[in-house]
Amino acid sequence: MAKIIIDASGGSFGRICSYAAKQALEDNEIIVLNSEKAVISGNKKEIISKHRELKQKGGHSRKGPKYIKIAYKILKRGIRGMLPDHRRGQGKKAFLKIKCHNGIPEEFKEMEMKKIQGPRHNKYISLKELVEKI
Repeated sequence: MAKIIIDASGGSFGRICSYAAKQALEDNEIIVLNSEKAVISGNKKEIISKHRELKQKGGHSRKGPKYIKIAYKILKRGIRGMLPDHRRGQGKKAFLKIKCHNGIPEEFKEMEMKKIQGPRHNKYISLKELVEKI
């Protein structure tokens, strides 16, 4: 069981999520730092409107659905979507091994971080910007 520290700054949201999910399923402990700097590729207006629509669809205040407005929780939810059933068995064990943080906590500043980069896109929005606009 290895400890893998991922720096999400400038990395593609989907690539980070899929890599973290795969490594967690292989019994590694995953720590994702700088979650707010991960980027979602695509048209900004379309991404923002999609998230606003999901939030406004409704639901009950006690029952849900509840839509998150915190960057590291959005990233963790993306990772959860790439795991097999996160409520039972293998998926649950893998999900418990994943930790996400906004920024870099003191205990991880000196450690070596893995950076996941994808192809550069002209159109993208960072999670921090998305959270501010929702």
